[in-house]
Amino acid sequence: MDDVAARDRVFEAGTRLFAALGYDETNLRLIADAAGVPAARITDLVGSKRELYVDIMQRAYEDEYATLREAVDTTGSARVALHQILDAYIDYHVSHPLIHAVWMHRWEADALDLPDLEDRYQRPLLRMCTRRIRDAVPPDVDPYFVLSPMVWCVYGFISSGVFARGHGRVDATDPAALAWFRSCMHLLMDRLTTPAAP
Repeated sequence: MDDVAARDRVFEAGTRLFAALGYDETNLRLIADAAGVPAARITDLVGSKRELYVDIMQRAYEDEYATLREAVDTTGSARVALHQILDAYIDYHVSHPLIHAVWMHRWEADALDLPDLEDRYQRPLLRMCTRRIRDAVPPDVDPYFVLSPMVWCVYGFISSGVFARGHGRVDATDPAALAWFRSCMHLLMDRLTTPAAP
C-alpha cells in the first residue's frame, strides 16, 4: 500500500474512532489496527494523535466553510441568506455524522488539552454568517443569538432525532423527520427575525 492510500485509511479510521470513542479514549495503536496499517508507520504518515486530530478538524472546517460560504454569498436579501445558511448548515451536518460526533465528544469535555479548537474552527464560521444576516435581524436582537439556537437545535436533532407520533423516536436520517425539522427551523428563524410589535 502506498503512502497516499495508507494516509487516507489512517485519516478515515481516525475520524471513525474519534467519533465513536472521543479523542481521549483513542490511541494510535487502535487507529493503526482499524486502518490495517502497521503501528510503526502511523507517525510517519500522519504524525502524532494530536496532529491527526487537528488535521481532521481542519479539513472538516474547510469543508463546512465552503458549504456556508456558498450560502453567505447568495445575491438574495439577508433574510434569504439566513434561510440558505440554515439549509446549508443542516445539510452539512446531516451528511457528516462522524464530524458531528467528534464535536459532540469535544463538548463533553473531550480533548481539553487542545483549548482553542472552537476559536479556530467554529468562531470564523459564526462571524461570517453573523455579518451576512445582520440586516435581517431587528435592532434589539443580537445576530449571534439568532444563529446560536440554530446550532444547538441542529446538533440536538442529529444526536437525538425527534419523538415519533404516538411512541418511540425517529432518527435524523429519516426523510420525513428531516423535512419536518427543517420546516420547524425555518419557522423559528422567521420568528427570531420578526421585529417586536410597537
